Amino acid sequence: MGVGRNLAYRKNLFFRNKGFSAINHIPSGDDDLFINQVATKNNTAIVLDPSAFTLSKPKQTWKGWIRQKNRHYTTGKYYKQSHKFLLGLYTISSFLFYPLFITSVIFFDWRWSLIPLVLRLAVQAIIWNKAMKRFKENDLFSLFLFWDVWMFLYYIIFAPALWKKPKKSWD
Repeated sequence: MGVGRNLAYRKNLFFRNKGFSAINHIPSGDDDLFINQVATKNNTAIVLDPSAFTLSKPKQTWKGWIRQKNRHYTTGKYYKQSHKFLLGLYTISSFLFYPLFITSVIFFDWRWSLIPLVLRLAVQAIIWNKAMKRFKENDLFSLFLFWDVWMFLYYIIFAPALWKKPKKSWD
């Protein structure tokens, strides 16, 4: 994930785009919003070398974590339209999958309902396993089913943050 601790850009790119001036009224997200504004396929690279990994200390309480996540969600409305569309499509597909799966099990032959479930989990298992190995987080793979269900709950918990007005503080 791109955050201020692991993003880099050249000073001339920053000054040529007037730095954070277009987004300095937003209480958080200046780092990823700046990159969202100026990144192109010609000036952007992703570095996946373990020596470039950055680790951050997580919030120590649920309250702190929830406050941080709500703050992060308030910046999403400032992303490029195409990025908002893709993120929304991913969110909606993740959010609707399990209710639609349960509905199909109830109203149709449950064996047919297993096909999309198995396909989804197989594709996710392959992608997540490869990514977790690449990021040296292999121990998380055994929980990938839990994380998938957790994302469904996560979207329910944080949906209101999409409509809230952001607070003007960093806490």
